[in-house]
Amino acid sequence: MAVTHQHLPLEQVRPGMILSDVLLDAHGQVLLPQGAVLTENMLALMPRHGIAMLPIQAPPPSPEEIAAQQAAYRERLDYLFRKNDPDDPTDVATTLLRSYVSAYRLGSEEAA
Repeated sequence: MAVTHQHLPLEQVRPGMILSDVLLDAHGQVLLPQGAVLTENMLALMPRHGIAMLPIQAPPPSPEEIAAQQAAYRERLDYLFRKNDPDDPTDVATTLLRSYVSAYRLGSEEAA
């Protein structure tokens, strides 16, 4: 649902952030493994290796953010399928499409 990583300029990276990918230098050598927790010393050495951007793990969304996104998806689906009557036997294709889109956006437990 949410982005799990972001590429940040070195100036925006702070100690304690976590690498989302392996960090390689210009020669393809591994500088830091995926999941490494960055320290001040590590960040200070990045310019020496020509590193200007870092792949950083995005913080997980809060339960409130997840609930708000789910509500926005439900509202959008209701709008997009506003003319669909799930009880109409001649409109089975649209009902099936709505269930697939709902399962994709909201998760299988809410698709019905």
